[in-house]
Amino acid sequence: MESSAPASLSSSSSTVSRTVLLVLRVQSLVFLLISLILISVDKATAVLAGLKIKFSDFQSYRYMLATIIIGFLYNLFQMALLIFNAITGKRLISGGLGYHLDFLGDKMTAYLLATGAAAGFGASEDVHRAFTDLLFVPFDSFFNTANASAALLFVAFLFTATASVFASYALPNNTKSDKLLVEDN
Repeated sequence: MESSAPASLSSSSSTVSRTVLLVLRVQSLVFLLISLILISVDKATAVLAGLKIKFSDFQSYRYMLATIIIGFLYNLFQMALLIFNAITGKRLISGGLGYHLDFLGDKMTAYLLATGAAAGFGASEDVHRAFTDLLFVPFDSFFNTANASAALLFVAFLFTATASVFASYALPNNTKSDKLLVEDN
């Protein structure tokens, strides 16, 4: 009887962990989708100056868009893997390699999202100042929308980074270093 209690506790813990990861992935996807929509439709025209700008006119915003798309696709893929695991009870990539890929993928994606948000915030501040000071055309709505997109991207980074923490907790419990790494003799 005592030996079944730890097994049920482990199973319960695993279910909670999968549920939390799924919620984090869904939240990341929602924030990334809204961020993607905002940055994609962001454009402005200065009527008097005849100047038109759109997000794709700036490298930083194109980088931000690329990080949003990569983060969205990665989180969608991870969410599909979680759903597969919940339905079948099996991992698509079994063994320690799957857990290491989850961990590394989460870390890389989180850092990518963070740099995308930073690029968006930096470009908005610097370019907005240049437009206002040099051209006397503020384009406030354009840069406010870009900032809102960068802020949502940053929130998605926080959810993805939190998911990476959960992935790091799974590493010591579910991997065997002697099978994944080359042994020293």
